[in-house]
Amino acid sequence: MAASPEEEAGMADSEAVMKRAVEGLELLLRRTDATAAHGQGIFQETKGAALLESLRSSVASLEEKLAQDPRWDGLRRLTIEVSQKTPLLPQFSDVPWTFTRHVLLLLLSLKQSMVLLAAAPSPPQTPVSAPPLSPDTLSVAQEKTVRAALQFAVTLGLCPFLLPGIGLPLDRRTEFGAVIREVVSPGCLVNAMSKLYATCTGLLEVAQHPLLGSVVLTRHLGDLLAGLCQLGFCPGRRKREGAKPEKEMGGLTEEEQRSCREALGGLLDRVYQPLVVRELLILQGGSRQGCHSPGRESGHALAPAPSWLRRLCGQLLSERLLRPGGVQAVVRGILEGAGAGAMGGSSAEAAAADWQKCDAVARILSSCPQQSLSLEDYCQQVCPQVLQLFLFRDQLVARQFQRVATTAVLSMAREHPEQAQRHLLRPLLEPLQRCLEAEEMPLEDLPPRTVLVKEEELGSCVENVFKVYVVGNEPSNLLLNSLQGVLGVVFSLWCFTKQNVSFLRTPCQEILLWFLEKSERQEALSVLEGLAQMRRSSVRLPPLLCQFQVGSEGGVMAAVKADLSPDKDEDEALYQKVSSEQWRLEQLVGLLSHCQSSGLAGDFFLRCLKELTLVAGQGASDMSPACPQNPLDLEHCCGTSMERQERQLRGLQLVAMLCESLSEKLFTDVTQVVEFVAATLQRASASLSGGSGATSVEDQTLSMAMGLVAAVMGGAVQLKSADFAALKRLVPLLEEVSHLHPEPVIQELAADLRITICTHGAFSAGTVSSAAQTTLGKRCAEAEAHTNREPSEKPESDIAASRLLPPPKATENRSASPKTHLAAKSMPEARDSGPPATVDFQELLLSAYDPDIPTRAATLRTLSRLIEQRDPEALKTQETLLKVFTENLEHEDSFVYLSAIQGMALLSDAFPDRVLPCLLAQYGSPQPGAPKAATVETRMKVGEALMRVTRRLGDMVFLHREDLIHAFLRGAKDPEAALRASSLSNLGELCQILRFQLGLVVHEVTSCLTSIVKTDREAEVRRAAVHVVVLLLRGLSEEALEVLRDVVLDLYRLLKSVVRHEEDGATVLHAQLALEELDGIMRRLLFPPQALEKKIQVLP
Repeated sequence: MAASPEEEAGMADSEAVMKRAVEGLELLLRRTDATAAHGQGIFQETKGAALLESLRSSVASLEEKLAQDPRWDGLRRLTIEVSQKTPLLPQFSDVPWTFTRHVLLLLLSLKQSMVLLAAAPSPPQTPVSAPPLSPDTLSVAQEKTVRAALQFAVTLGLCPFLLPGIGLPLDRRTEFGAVIREVVSPGCLVNAMSKLYATCTGLLEVAQHPLLGSVVLTRHLGDLLAGLCQLGFCPGRRKREGAKPEKEMGGLTEEEQRSCREALGGLLDRVYQPLVVRELLILQGGSRQGCHSPGRESGHALAPAPSWLRRLCGQLLSERLLRPGGVQAVVRGILEGAGAGAMGGSSAEAAAADWQKCDAVARILSSCPQQSLSLEDYCQQVCPQVLQLFLFRDQLVARQFQRVATTAVLSMAREHPEQAQRHLLRPLLEPLQRCLEAEEMPLEDLPPRTVLVKEEELGSCVENVFKVYVVGNEPSNLLLNSLQGVLGVVFSLWCFTKQNVSFLRTPCQEILLWFLEKSERQEALSVLEGLAQMRRSSVRLPPLLCQFQVGSEGGVMAAVKADLSPDKDEDEALYQKVSSEQWRLEQLVGLLSHCQSSGLAGDFFLRCLKELTLVAGQGASDMSPACPQNPLDLEHCCGTSMERQERQLRGLQLVAMLCESLSEKLFTDVTQVVEFVAATLQRASASLSGGSGATSVEDQTLSMAMGLVAAVMGGAVQLKSADFAALKRLVPLLEEVSHLHPEPVIQELAADLRITICTHGAFSAGTVSSAAQTTLGKRCAEAEAHTNREPSEKPESDIAASRLLPPPKATENRSASPKTHLAAKSMPEARDSGPPATVDFQELLLSAYDPDIPTRAATLRTLSRLIEQRDPEALKTQETLLKVFTENLEHEDSFVYLSAIQGMALLSDAFPDRVLPCLLAQYGSPQPGAPKAATVETRMKVGEALMRVTRRLGDMVFLHREDLIHAFLRGAKDPEAALRASSLSNLGELCQILRFQLGLVVHEVTSCLTSIVKTDREAEVRRAAVHVVVLLLRGLSEEALEVLRDVVLDLYRLLKSVVRHEEDGATVLHAQLALEELDGIMRRLLFPPQALEKKIQVLP
């Protein structure tokens, strides 16, 4: 809408007045600035006199302009109008105040003209024109003039009238400030409070305009706050006798003081709160001791802030803190004042490194102010805001905020544990606790796939727990007890992250290790038993209906299981339960591998052994009670028995896993070894006392345990006096075994060990020395063979006893048994120097059928080395060796059959024409009369042997290409899915080795793979078929298009079909990998890398 002529005229007048107001400010400041700049090198008295003369001259020039120049009539009328509306600018005769009054009048006139300009209607705009600036916008030069005028108004009209200790003195700011102080004092301090009140009121009025207010409040907020505090709250001004009741000594009425208090409150609420906090802290000042430190001269010491001002600033800061968002404002105000926050750069890094400032802020937050109604009310307002400090993602402030939040939580936990538990730790751990509470909710409220904890919430919770507990590292009872309640969820989450890639894996692991390290040993062992579900504990695992899922941002979320129907396949449910428990126990053992130096792994192993000892003692008594007649009692009895048996099996499985995984580092001192032997002896005594008799496994375990004691007493470990005190615990147990065991050899060894322990090794019978050397010999044999073996079913104490001692000294036992001699032949020294000339080859062949697993495996390794070294006697008996290796393939222990496979591979290297046909025949046709399961397992072992033979032959495998490919193709059509998958895997590796030598067989391979992918019902078989394509493309690389030129289109269509229609995720993944390989091959072919090379051709 277009403006009327009257409006346009008024707008032009307002614009002219605004311009004249700025010119008036320039006229006032021009000579003053020149005098200030010119007086930098003259004496103090000369500076003051020059400044006074300059102020007087500037005022006279301005008054002359206003009185005589007709162009300044508008400004003159406006200043008169402003002075009449604002009777708070009194006139005094001193020059500095007269100058200040003119500056304030011009600023108020400028503000009034800018308000009129902003209210005027804006001119119409065309659609293509840019939006115009606001009419009241100042130019850069005008804003600079206004800024300088405000500085003079504050310097001459506000700062000189502040009491000592309030604000920063002028002489501490600039050298020119000392001149101002000399000019204003002492004669001009008459009516100081009235002048201070007028200046503060005028500045507040100017600050009402948005543009002018930003200049005032960003540069002079501290001085304005100091003036308002002095005007409204300064005590000690008594009334004169006979004075009017409404007037005080300073010249201010009670109404004026109340208005100053209200203005202060409005100003504090209006300004950016961190800036308010920073200015109040500066106004509050440091400690009184710091103001009068002996190292400072009295002339340069700052006056301390008055006590009333300190109390007032403390009260105002507490009010800022208790407001919504007050915690963040306080933290920002302190840390941004230290150089952090918006400034960024190196100052932000320096503030992050200054942990003392962060700790000071945390101490402030953990202390309840006096203004709060109660500690509970304070915690309800502040604690949620403290937790919100963890949520900042801005890299410039996140580190400082999180450090403040962590320290505040720890300080609150030390000083107010009940409130910290209620308002900090419970909300902090609530997402983890929600996973445990899902079991208590009715199923109708939890439909499948309901999200219990979102990905971002769970990730933030784990990270915050890591920062508070692990980084903070103050293990109090409150923190340990609060974390113990959700430790099962953290452990389950850690087990889930071990199955995939997640950034939560490391924080979860560090939280678990921190708790196990900082808690008491018995408490840590109880928690480990709870995680392993060996007994009821305060540690609870998430219920079955709570399932962790991979999130879209790389995190984890908790949701309700998709399938909760009661008609679910029981076999499938049982398999999932058993596999999840197995995985959880494996991860628990992996977690304990990080606790070996503290001895926690050894103590937990001993706890499991003692549990098995109790099981052995209760074995007979549990079977004795008669079955109850009541069906409910019978169900309860069976359920209790099943639960107990499950715990027993978990304990047995844990012992085996600990022995197999942690190896020699399981025990850290002799005391733990003694505990292990004592648990073994107690279990043997319990079995013998129960009348069940000793089995061969128990006899072997008992013999190894006593052999371990004999090795300890024989000098394998350096013993101390405290170790002998621990060994004496075994004396009554050995005596009991010597009386109860039926075997005379074990009786004699137990009695001799008891005597050796009682005499501190002074008397040692021959049986003790023989048992010690036998134990050390077997351990050396297993140490060499363990590097190539896989986990197997062995007695748990046998495995542990072979790994508990450090490597033995070089000894040679001439009186040991033949088994020990055979084991000693497989030591590493034999590999370098060759087998001794006294080795009986026939004895080695007989030992290959020894029922003792370590002896048999060591013998097979020895025979393999003889073949590798081309021993003449071994090469002469190739048929016998082939038979030995073939028969040992059927052994169930992986240590044995893997040794046999290695022997076959080495034998085929010497006699490929003899070994390969034998293996192919065994792979193709199973032995008649053999069980089905044994046949499939044996054929898969033979397939592994064939692949090792193929790898050793290398390019020479081309001679047997047809037989190998046809054998694997026939295996791909076997009724057993496992054998089909194994055959396809072998086929893929064979094709990768053959490369260009595939020839026309590639058509048969492609046809077989296509039919399997399209028709086979087993997912793992289809997965293996697609994996063959991946291996084929990966092995041929750039030559794939040349070798597979006839079938590459069929393979591409097959892979695309798998990606579109296959339901198995792993199969689709293999197909995508194959397509990526094919895509890479095509890209390298179409876009070869540009090589910057220069060719020189010599012409003839």
